[in-house]
Amino acid sequence: MIAPYPDFSELSIGQRPVLHSLFKDMREGLSEFTFANIYLFRNAHDYKIAAIDERLYVITGREREQAFFMLPFGLPEEDMMDVLFSKFDFMRHATENQAGRLAGCGYMVHEDRSNFDYLYSREELASLSGRKFHKKKNLVNAFVGSYSYEGRPLLDEYKADALWILDEWRRERPEPGDYEAAKEALVKSEELELCGGIYYVEGKPAAYTLGEELAGGETFVIHFEKGVSGYKGLYQFVNQCFASILPEKYIYINREQDLGDEGLRQAKMSYKPVEFVKKYRVTSRRGPA
Repeated sequence: MIAPYPDFSELSIGQRPVLHSLFKDMREGLSEFTFANIYLFRNAHDYKIAAIDERLYVITGREREQAFFMLPFGLPEEDMMDVLFSKFDFMRHATENQAGRLAGCGYMVHEDRSNFDYLYSREELASLSGRKFHKKKNLVNAFVGSYSYEGRPLLDEYKADALWILDEWRRERPEPGDYEAAKEALVKSEELELCGGIYYVEGKPAAYTLGEELAGGETFVIHFEKGVSGYKGLYQFVNQCFASILPEKYIYINREQDLGDEGLRQAKMSYKPVEFVKKYRVTSRRGPA
């Protein structure tokens, strides 16, 4: 099902029983490191996977013209690390713990700020209380005062409406963005154990959100949040509403990275993250690639 290194396998849904349990055991909480995320973005990043041993896997991919590898479940012995660095340009999404260990071994470690995940207090996003959320609360109140609305769990019976929202979202943009991954996520949400909510405004489908549990169960990560234009305060309302219905066991909400987009960074910072999930880029001891 998963080829032993140095051979590699394509990512497939059939690998989920093996990989999902390993991802669920991870406490670091990187948004990329769930089976659903790796599977859904397999084509966008040209992901492949190989088994180093029975619980250690290497995932490879491409970023622009460079080839990278990732080691979500742990680091192999140094001689194997050197082999990987000889074959690939860099290691992507090293965790904070991995970065410290690799720096101690002489590898070149660099903070990857554009890929830091934004971590928020679920309680704060649900209540939007206090002066720091005054503008967000005003937008939510304006939305609630202007429209009739209804939120429902994103069950199979509402998937067609969610797909319509996604298609409208795509139609309003010049670039596809994560459209293909988002579409497959809706179609295969049950197989991938993704859950979310869908929101109707004036009786029409308007927005949805979709994600999953992360970081050993203390975090919920939002992988996809899409809405149509024309409703002022819609995204702020969806953000607040979904946070308010999440179980209290979730301490944090991970809203992923900004990818270096300045506008997106400002928007994410405006929600006052309590922490970042840091990620690192690592290159060979022989210098940057």
